[in-house]
Amino acid sequence: MHDIRAIRENPAAFDAGLARRGLEPQAAELVALDEKRRALVTEVQAGLARRNEASKAIGAAKAAKDEATAAALMAEVAGLKETLPALEAAEKAAGEALDARLASLPNLPYADVPEGADEEDNALMATVGEPTRLAFAAKEHDAIGPAIGLDFETGALLSGARFTLVRGAAAKLHRALGQFMLDTLEGQGFEQTIPPLLVRDEAVFGTGQLPKFAEDLFKTTDGRWLIPTAEVSLTNIVREKILAEEELPLRFTALTACFRSEAGAAGRDTRGFIRQHQFEKVEMVSITTPEQSEAEHERMTQCAEGILTALGLPFRRMKLCTGDMGFTAARTYDLEVWLPGQARYREISSCSTCGDFQARRMNARFRPAGEKITRFVHTLNGSGLAVGRTLVAVLENYQQEDGSVAIPEVLKPYLKGLNRLEPSN
Repeated sequence: MHDIRAIRENPAAFDAGLARRGLEPQAAELVALDEKRRALVTEVQAGLARRNEASKAIGAAKAAKDEATAAALMAEVAGLKETLPALEAAEKAAGEALDARLASLPNLPYADVPEGADEEDNALMATVGEPTRLAFAAKEHDAIGPAIGLDFETGALLSGARFTLVRGAAAKLHRALGQFMLDTLEGQGFEQTIPPLLVRDEAVFGTGQLPKFAEDLFKTTDGRWLIPTAEVSLTNIVREKILAEEELPLRFTALTACFRSEAGAAGRDTRGFIRQHQFEKVEMVSITTPEQSEAEHERMTQCAEGILTALGLPFRRMKLCTGDMGFTAARTYDLEVWLPGQARYREISSCSTCGDFQARRMNARFRPAGEKITRFVHTLNGSGLAVGRTLVAVLENYQQEDGSVAIPEVLKPYLKGLNRLEPSN
């Protein structure tokens, strides 16, 4: 959500930020809506003040036995009582129209975000580890997975396309990965949580999925939403709160199921375990002061990188361009893991800083030490990591020629010392 006061004060800067997102100027329209709203607010306030003033004057006129003045005042009050409701309704409608326009516009990119149209224009920041080279023809995960428990056929039979039944050795590896990620992030100061998977409209609005991306979500018959990521639940922990500066930063993590209809991704990654309607992800969320958020973005990204490094998976860090960045992000780093079966890097984590964009939608604030005023917090979120995609990366990078899959050293304690996953046939 954008600050209309900032737009009024510097409309050119606002339009310049939107232009980097590929959008037309909006400041003039927004300022006009705001002026209309403010004029109505002034008119309503003046009407209420006059009604109160006239009501008091009626008693004085009657006490002075000035019936003509009392009658005129009573007629004026009656008229105001008739006209004020319509004015108040107009004021409310003007405010809602302004809020709806502000809520429809994406966050403005930070100055260091590269301009571009899509993923082809993202900037490579660093490459960690050499791409895995195998002594045999590398297979993709959907060729390796069925023999160790990725049951695509039964998943589709139960629920349709983009659902997978994970069983046996694959289920054990999936569980081990999730627990390893949680333990690692807890060691980095993230508080483990088990948040609700169903949330209200206000929560999904607060993190920016509503109203623009409703079609990408699953909605229940009682009006709740299945979370597309634990970012929604974790970020909204501070909704409508005023925190003490000393409490910040807050860091939360959770391993949850996530649900996405993926309406905008038709035809992409319909095979295998890459893009599912239901998947598990370990999420990181940080709530900070504005002064802390820059360092926290780097810290969060390094936490996700540390998990990939510990698993021995080659990856690279990308800075997303303006055209590839999410709606609420001011800057995003993507981590892309090397998949030898596909012979390419694929996204496995996104770490974004949102500034106060989400905080304004949630009315989440903090009070600086020794001050009476409040300020909006900054929010950040990141994957630490997408569990299913990490499983895919382990299968492809640790595959053996006989169809088995070696276990990364850090996961062995979670798998009772198991050294490899053996194929079932």
